[in-house]
Amino acid sequence: MSLSPISLPGNRPPDRFYAGGERIAAFRGVPWTGGNLPEDWIGATNTLHGEEELGLSVLPDGRVLRDAVQADPVAWLGAAHVARFGTDTKLLTKLLDAGQRLPVHVHPDTAFAAQHLGRAHGKTEAWVVLRGGSVHLGFARALPRAEVHRLVREQDVEPLLAAMHRIEVAPGDAVLVPARMPHAIGEGVFLVEVQEPEDLSILMEWRGFAIDGERDGHLGLGFDLALEAADLTACSTEQVGRLVRRAEGSGSVLPGQAAEFFRIDRIAAGAVLDPGFGVVVVTGGAGRLRASSGAQTMPVSAGQTVLVPHEAGELVLEADGGDVEALWCRPPAAG
Repeated sequence: MSLSPISLPGNRPPDRFYAGGERIAAFRGVPWTGGNLPEDWIGATNTLHGEEELGLSVLPDGRVLRDAVQADPVAWLGAAHVARFGTDTKLLTKLLDAGQRLPVHVHPDTAFAAQHLGRAHGKTEAWVVLRGGSVHLGFARALPRAEVHRLVREQDVEPLLAAMHRIEVAPGDAVLVPARMPHAIGEGVFLVEVQEPEDLSILMEWRGFAIDGERDGHLGLGFDLALEAADLTACSTEQVGRLVRRAEGSGSVLPGQAAEFFRIDRIAAGAVLDPGFGVVVVTGGAGRLRASSGAQTMPVSAGQTVLVPHEAGELVLEADGGDVEALWCRPPAAG
């Protein structure tokens, strides 16, 4: 039997070091029982840093997605993807609810991650905002490395934040966050995130968060080395502006430079999804995903997340008596 789209339930790693999760529960239409559950990992083939299984997506038949992809990569990813990228899905999609402002942190790029951590990816990421607020991106003025080390060591957070660009984002806006760029997401922001499939964060701030940053904030490298992953040069307003795309109509929502890492399209009723691996996040309305062959349909509604294997073929998003809107999250193109 060929693979079909799969509706995935929530996959919220427990006891994260920052607050959140209530908006994820509301979005999915499930009860909120409290706790630090600010992330929902969708289509995950990687784990939380240092964990053996935590974070991995499990399919309805009980198989771990990572293992299913390894067993039949062409069915899941397509022959062109496998020829270029192997069995690497090249994608992790998340829902993220910032119940408090996230700490200033940074992710390494591929070269640093490979050299110092033995990992296949860095962590470039991008956000599509569902509930707005403020975010911090990059430094507006260059900071001497010695000063940054002191600010981190002493947890003198205010100068770090003051040196960064603060940007207001609204629903529908998209933001690309390149690896090496220090950043923070403001309290109350709710978003869909796509990223390289790694969990690699270096904390520049941990004061007031439920984590021992001195012990766990540097990926086991020590801060002298870990902070070498951060770009501390000045980033102009124009440069930061090129990382932000304000809400528009349907089609690609990310800045062009994101394409080498991942893709996100905003889709509505009538959209045709070419065959390929990805995740559909339904952001509004109700409808169905129908195979172009007409053989299969899947009802979908707001808050639902759907894992799409390549073998599902061409799909059409149809409305059910009204409007339907979604985000189509995919790895980079193989061609």
